[in-house]
Amino acid sequence: MVDQNKLFGKLAELGVDFYTGVPDSLLNDFCTYALKNIDEQHHVMAANEGNAIAIASGYYMSTGNIPLVYMQNSGIGNAMNPILSLSHDDVYGIPMILVIGWRGDPSIKDHAQHKKQGELTPVLMKDMDIPYDILDDENTVFDKFAWAVSMAKKISSPVALIAKKTILTSKEKHQEYPESNLLNREEAISLVLDYFGRNAVYLGTTGRVTRELHENLIVKGYGEGKEFLNVGSMGHVSSVALGMAMAQPEKKFVVFDGDAAAVMHMGAMATIGRYHPSNLYHIVLNNGVNESVGGQPSAGRTTDLTMVAAACGYETVSSYVSYADEIIDSLKRIVTSSKPKFLDIYVKQGIRKDMPKLNVDHKQIKEQLIKEMKVK
Repeated sequence: MVDQNKLFGKLAELGVDFYTGVPDSLLNDFCTYALKNIDEQHHVMAANEGNAIAIASGYYMSTGNIPLVYMQNSGIGNAMNPILSLSHDDVYGIPMILVIGWRGDPSIKDHAQHKKQGELTPVLMKDMDIPYDILDDENTVFDKFAWAVSMAKKISSPVALIAKKTILTSKEKHQEYPESNLLNREEAISLVLDYFGRNAVYLGTTGRVTRELHENLIVKGYGEGKEFLNVGSMGHVSSVALGMAMAQPEKKFVVFDGDAAAVMHMGAMATIGRYHPSNLYHIVLNNGVNESVGGQPSAGRTTDLTMVAAACGYETVSSYVSYADEIIDSLKRIVTSSKPKFLDIYVKQGIRKDMPKLNVDHKQIKEQLIKEMKVK
């Protein structure tokens, strides 16, 4: 891994003084360094990658200084609209450096949800007229950043650097979890499963929630066709649930969302409120961080998600809940409402060390779910 202190010193020499983006596991040390060493006037953790492109564009137009946007390649889709309709040379021509973690790199085995995105990452750069290079050797990183800044100035448009594994983060990710007397995610999931039982379909958001939900369902013996594991498409699990709930109003759909994921596409909450399916239960497991990519703080606890949900038209309680009796009492209070239901559960960070890796056939889960939906 490249020395982050030297890298950020080099970026300062090149005139890069503003950073924004969404954390990624392959950029963990890079993102963590920015978080700890760059003040909030010059480092913004965005809700999603398109948000970051727009923020960077605004900064450039206010200062004339080239900003840097970091993201996982799964976020290219979020970023594509403002890249092509705001910063592209055909529109405003705004230079910036894109640092992209290369999940699904074809030379390295990765999860299914990253495979196609990894294959298309260089292709998408080419198709969007974004000059790019690949960070694949620690010895050439500084030179490639210098090239990117020079090129961005020359063409007055975005330039990308695609980072392979271990270039901008260490081989082993070391996360320390603060002490807390809160429930962990797994315990909170288990409580909710016990409350609703077998007569519901459960959806889990991107990241570690999918592992914990799947394991809970196995342990409780809830059977096939009871789960949807949103292994990719971060921020969209509640929208998947909306489609299910509207099509099957007689069934209960319980969504286990994450705080960073809920914030990433918060407009989904407004849409759910507008169409008000009474059989949708939206539960945010809120640990206040982007845990699975390094533990960088999210906006989950600086935003009152309960008030947001209430304003969108959900049935809610007065605030977030934290403990087992609060969770059960709150579910009892909102369960009979004719509105969609929302509960923000504050949980502690961390995952059980012996939690099994997720090893499922995604298409089989889909087929089992379709079969379950047909049962009246």
